[in-house]
Amino acid sequence: MTSDKHIDQSGPPTMQDVAKLAGVSQPTVSRVLNNTKTTIPVSKKTRDKVLVAVKELGYRPNMTARSLRTQRTHMISLLVADITNNFYHLIAQAIQEVARAHDYDMLIANSDHVYENEKRFCEAVIRRPVDGVIMVPQYLTYGDLDELITLTNTPITVLGQHINHPAIDVVGADDEQATFEAITWLIAERGHKSIGYIGVALDYPPSPRRWQGFQRALKTAGLTFDPDFYMQGDWSFESGRQAINRLLKIGKRPSAIFALNDLMAIGAILALQDAGLSVPDDVAIMGFDNMREATIVRPRLTTIAQYPTEIGQKVAEALFDRIEGREPDARRELTVPLKLIVRESA
Repeated sequence: MTSDKHIDQSGPPTMQDVAKLAGVSQPTVSRVLNNTKTTIPVSKKTRDKVLVAVKELGYRPNMTARSLRTQRTHMISLLVADITNNFYHLIAQAIQEVARAHDYDMLIANSDHVYENEKRFCEAVIRRPVDGVIMVPQYLTYGDLDELITLTNTPITVLGQHINHPAIDVVGADDEQATFEAITWLIAERGHKSIGYIGVALDYPPSPRRWQGFQRALKTAGLTFDPDFYMQGDWSFESGRQAINRLLKIGKRPSAIFALNDLMAIGAILALQDAGLSVPDDVAIMGFDNMREATIVRPRLTTIAQYPTEIGQKVAEALFDRIEGREPDARRELTVPLKLIVRESA
């Protein structure tokens, strides 16, 4: 678009500059950029003139001013537990795609499984309001969450059914039952009678559920658990390796090992191989998550699959239901599937 209208370029272009170049009123520019629905719609010709002027001038809306007018920031915040874990990469990517479809941006924070970092995230949301929050909280209490809701009046959805707040939607999976079924399969279909366990501290929310599923499967099959075969890690690859090295020092080993996540399971496989043992002939290994790395390690990892892309989509769509007023106030519990993926490690 070219015009003989004088546009002051001494500073960043303004909405008034766009209106002048396009030959329309400033409210019309606002209606086009905000996609405002009115009884008299903006014609396609006028809309195109405004968009061409925006492009020619390089105009960027002032989001601070816009949020003051609309009481919306068009921003959501995401807190994950471990940004180095590919499982969370895929969740974050799916959430971002949903946010973009709603013309929203997203801020990401990482807690590293530390309570102080989770609290810091809440304080940041209180200081810098957003339109919605998605969290994977490990340690936040009912009181922490209630305070955040009271001070911000911000819709919140979480991943993890351990959260039980009446104003917070929850997305989760029945990992207790999935673990029970997977261990039952190891016993019934693969004939394992002695099964080890690489877990994490019980104050991590998934830990007690999966431990209960593991114990229930052994009890149902009439098997006892050797406490020497309980190994504790911290979700990391290296902790899985270290758990196996500690196990090998006691002079006996189980015929199979279930690890609470794939990273620890992969560390276990490599530690066993470094010790000259064969997986699965000497020790079978099963993980949980179905990360990309599960198909790279050799032998490929048998694991309980979660679907992080579907999880991310579901938790984001639940949040935007709240932001856009499509859901009642009642808390919702949304579930995602889990599935045993049989490969060569077990």
